Amino acid sequence: MNTFGHLFKITTCGESYGGAVAVIIDGCPPGLAISREEIQKQCDRRRPGQSALTTPRQERDQVHILSGIFDGHTMGTPILLLAHNEDMRPGDYEILKNVYRPSHADFSYQQKYGRRDFRGSGRASARETWARVAAGAIAQKYLQEHLHIEVMSYVEQVGTLCTTIDPKSVLASSIESNSVRCPDPLIVPAMQNLIECVKQEGDSIGGIIQGVLRNVPVGLGAPVFDKLSADLGKAMLGINAVKGFEIGSGFEGATLRGSEHNDSFIIRDGNISCATNHAGGILGGISTGEDILFRVAFKPVSTIAKEQQTLTLEKEKVALSVQGRHDPCVLPRAVPIVDAMAALVLMDHYLLHKAQNL
Repeated sequence: MNTFGHLFKITTCGESYGGAVAVIIDGCPPGLAISREEIQKQCDRRRPGQSALTTPRQERDQVHILSGIFDGHTMGTPILLLAHNEDMRPGDYEILKNVYRPSHADFSYQQKYGRRDFRGSGRASARETWARVAAGAIAQKYLQEHLHIEVMSYVEQVGTLCTTIDPKSVLASSIESNSVRCPDPLIVPAMQNLIECVKQEGDSIGGIIQGVLRNVPVGLGAPVFDKLSADLGKAMLGINAVKGFEIGSGFEGATLRGSEHNDSFIIRDGNISCATNHAGGILGGISTGEDILFRVAFKPVSTIAKEQQTLTLEKEKVALSVQGRHDPCVLPRAVPIVDAMAALVLMDHYLLHKAQNL
């Protein structure tokens, strides 16, 4: 239940207020040149306290490589990465010891396990996603170096504010040019202002992240249970606060006719290609060579300072206002998590494809 993948497999452990978060990566091919700094760069993108739009919790998220990498290269053996938790204030959560936060995993965890770690939500905390990003950094390096695959995502929408920029034209540098991680400079100020206003109100807000995977080779994925699209969906829906996933035309495709939605085949640069990409780069669960385009919907963070009515463990009504350190909008910090999970899926499917097609 804490392991993801088949051949490129990760197992994560740790909680928000435990001693550390960690990940074991099993199945990484030997000989990949990777440095601690390269892994750290991706972890820094997810790190808390990086702007006024995120939680003020200060964690350095320093990567410690404990096994599997020697002399700057992967060894083919299990890789263990770890980051210590440093800026912890468990007293902030004492108010939550006997209270269920509305729309939070407090309730479901208590019902399932009969106990829960109320200090920062335990395994339900997004702190666990450090492990995914650290592992994803290695997958991204391999995909880029060996297959020239480009993995990126960006904030497309915050609340009702949405960019109409074409995903095909987006550059990674434009995503990292602002604290929202939206590549559209015309709408970024409005998005920043909205998040800041929501924060001042003690509330939170959700939105949508657009994923773009370029140069993915034809043939990744399988036609039934292990469709590439299905595994991408599982990966994204396993991220904290995600409530929706769509690929290609998604739900909009349900409003079209086949004659409108079908992607006609053409010859481009001597190769068979698609004139349009309503399928989002995947047909029958298998990659087509086109850009893989998907969208991920994030709900507003459930832990807010604004007063809400809720229940205690003893079923008593109570008013709750949480004054801890929480993101008013998870989207800016979720971008590297989406990147990491997409890279992990592609890496796993590439190895599965190689194993089947010797």
